Amino acid sequence: MKELEKTSSVCPACFQEGKIHKIDAKIIEEDGKVWITKNCGDHGDFKDIYFGDVNLYKRWMKYEKRGDPIPDVKTTLFDGPMLYPEHRSQSVLTNLLVTNRCNLRCGYCFMNAGASGYVYEPPLDEIKKMLQQARNERPLGSKAIQITGGEPTIREDLFEIIRMTREAGFSHIQLNSNGIKLAESVDYCKKLKEAKVNTVYMSFDGVTKETNPWIDQLIQTIENFREAKLRAVLVPVLIGEKNLHETGKIIQFALDNIDIVRGVNFQPVSFCGRITKIKDEKREKQRVDYVRMMEVIEKEFNGQISRDDFYPVPFVYPISELIESLKGEKQVEFTAHPGCGGATYIFLEDGKPLPITRFIDVERFMTFINEQTKIKGPLKKVRVAAAFLKNVDKFVDKEKAPKDFDLKKILIDAAVGGSYDSLRGFHYKSLFVGSMWFMDTFNLNLHRLERCCIHYSTEEGIIPFCSYNGLGYGDKIREKHSVPIKEWEKKTGRPMREDLWKQGPLT
Repeated sequence: MKELEKTSSVCPACFQEGKIHKIDAKIIEEDGKVWITKNCGDHGDFKDIYFGDVNLYKRWMKYEKRGDPIPDVKTTLFDGPMLYPEHRSQSVLTNLLVTNRCNLRCGYCFMNAGASGYVYEPPLDEIKKMLQQARNERPLGSKAIQITGGEPTIREDLFEIIRMTREAGFSHIQLNSNGIKLAESVDYCKKLKEAKVNTVYMSFDGVTKETNPWIDQLIQTIENFREAKLRAVLVPVLIGEKNLHETGKIIQFALDNIDIVRGVNFQPVSFCGRITKIKDEKREKQRVDYVRMMEVIEKEFNGQISRDDFYPVPFVYPISELIESLKGEKQVEFTAHPGCGGATYIFLEDGKPLPITRFIDVERFMTFINEQTKIKGPLKKVRVAAAFLKNVDKFVDKEKAPKDFDLKKILIDAAVGGSYDSLRGFHYKSLFVGSMWFMDTFNLNLHRLERCCIHYSTEEGIIPFCSYNGLGYGDKIREKHSVPIKEWEKKTGRPMREDLWKQGPLT
């Protein structure tokens, strides 16, 4: 055993007893793998997987970047312990939870009204406050919002909420949905497009009915999106012994529909919400770390996609830094902890997957971008543009690059222009494949949590994702601002069971 770093965590047993007990933790190397270990004086030792390959861990940790303090993100709530002194990553994406009602009953879901016994559904005036709270975040207001639930399409005033997000100044709006309602109506999909929803973040747990009981409906949803010209990101929750074996097949499905599917964002299961109290043996079987996921992808694609093609979120930080130096104004900074996730871009060439790393030396390119940031003096933008024109070809293997793709132009536009539109050509030619592994009390690393860049805007302030879900802050917030189901049914005049999908299985 070799100690790699010291950190802090919480005791999962104390949490199940109703309290957040902060304890010391270590990241260790053992048998070529990386683990998080910790000890509670009352409940003993705990150990959970962190990275199944120490080499991948070391490669990703090279890109660790600690951001500036973000004073508006909460590090404690409801008289709980101070988890860490100050938050260190901006809101790259803000979640706005508009309801805990849902038309399905997924076993791994973080929440639903049927299980909790109460309905959380903030009124429009409260939603407006939460939107403004996110936009007012210091030092840079959030620019990207995800409308989530429960199932947001349950709300009849969803389009009013979407309009409010635009008026609040969000430049990117995505809707998190299970896709059921979207399969039923192409007109509804067209309305979402007209409302300027950029992307639908759609649950997609597999390509067979065994792993994804709603696969027929979701295939229809993709067809509806095609007619509506609406884009999607597939979001599979990966669970060992459930659907992990279909990881590569999900990527292939996305490649087959690359005109509509912009990305696949895998989310290894997080043991929180209703599945906190799980036996160790079952948790170990169902636990999926990045390496376990990547091994399945490597096997499915015979090495055409491998773990070496993936880089952690902060790898792209130099781009933000360069744009900030050119424009002289604060930019969104990707300073998430390397353990929070990684990604690559996949192109299709002659029907085969081609990761961006196979034709661009991405590490040398990022080093080059770093060097451009240091340029001083007048006409900096012109000098940087000239440097790109002169040097970009050095990082690109033209023989391996996609034939119909002007990579040089897109890289220059993205790095020098710094606009959302300038990246559009890149995104529409490729498939984003990434993974965000959200933490629970078993594997919580507070050094990771302090650099969480996905946040919730709530009635109690801005909350990091893994505090909201993994530490139960969200449960307390929703309960505080909810009404019992019977009271909601009396007020609305209808039973909540009417929400449930009538055409198929609910779980």
